[in-house]
Amino acid sequence: MKFSQIALQLYTLRDYLKTPTDIRATLKKVKAIGYPAVQVSGLGPIPEAELLEILQGEGLVLCATHEPGDEIRKKPEAVIERLRKLGCRYTAYPYPAGVDWSKPEDVESLVADLDRAGRLLREAGQVLTYHNHAVELTPFQGATALDYIYGQSDPQNLQGEIDTYWIQHGGADPVAWCRKLKGRLPLLHLKDYTVQTDGQPTFASIGAGNLDWRAIIQAADEAGCQWFIVEQDTTPGDPFEAVQASLDHLKTRLVSA
Repeated sequence: MKFSQIALQLYTLRDYLKTPTDIRATLKKVKAIGYPAVQVSGLGPIPEAELLEILQGEGLVLCATHEPGDEIRKKPEAVIERLRKLGCRYTAYPYPAGVDWSKPEDVESLVADLDRAGRLLREAGQVLTYHNHAVELTPFQGATALDYIYGQSDPQNLQGEIDTYWIQHGGADPVAWCRKLKGRLPLLHLKDYTVQTDGQPTFASIGAGNLDWRAIIQAADEAGCQWFIVEQDTTPGDPFEAVQASLDHLKTRLVSA
């Protein structure tokens, strides 16, 4: 992982991204912290042209987006147009809302929709990825639903955006999943995992939890990962301090020459 491949998932700072004025001020802070790139998610309404103007003014690369799941499944043409306006190649299906994992037809319909949408994005020169949570690690047809999603879709049409916290939370191994998606993992969410004194798991800044980051990043590098995207769903204090701590840990301990 090179420093230029590190990005921040803006969802982490969503409470500070509600208006165009907020977005401008927050992206200035993100640049000052030192991030070279961002993934767009959790922003309030803003025209694509204005967002691009802000990003370019700060010298921030737009590495990927998250788009509404229903739009990806039912209106992929709208997603293609938004990515075109943003000049962005990668997006991700963010969450399987409304999918009943006990119903095979629901899972099959999800995969069919994603495969179709991914084909249309691919034909437009774009890439659809899948962002997992823990729920996809439910048992399904002899493996997990996440295995089924990747196994029943064309790798050219649906690639991976593995989320390390949620893989761990679901009882699986982030390193193993990076290896499993070799050649199919352009995006990786770096999200640390820790346990509170009451035994409940929670999110942590990179290096403040218990995930084996050296092994994860090596496996992702070997899988061909293009973007290593820091995210922290919730923070115990100031989220800007949390994303600063994550970047500091990556720069000092995990970035290759």
